[in-house]
Amino acid sequence: MSSPSILPFDQFRLRPGGSLRFEGGTYDADTSFFVVFAPTGKGADRHRHPYPETFIVLDGEIEAVIDGASYRAGSGTIIVIPAHSWHEFKAVSADPARLVNIHPVPVMSQEDWNGPP
Repeated sequence: MSSPSILPFDQFRLRPGGSLRFEGGTYDADTSFFVVFAPTGKGADRHRHPYPETFIVLDGEIEAVIDGASYRAGSGTIIVIPAHSWHEFKAVSADPARLVNIHPVPVMSQEDWNGPP
């Protein structure tokens, strides 16, 4: 039996915009995630993954565009984005949005949009 990993947030370098990236494979975990802190108007640009991604909105409100359709989700909402779906999101609330974006893989894989906006 192996020991658990107990990891403080400040161990991880924040990405631009203030998001924490956790790659599970580094810690023998099969799941990876982002903890996102998005000020109003900020979020993730259009991209997709070869697996489903699950957003858990903890605070604030986001607008997510998934395969061209727009959805709003506030605190206490879960969004499941199908595999291979182009998606993006921005915080639309006055206060920053805080969410956890779960990737059911030990190493995240992402294809960024290179087409017209």
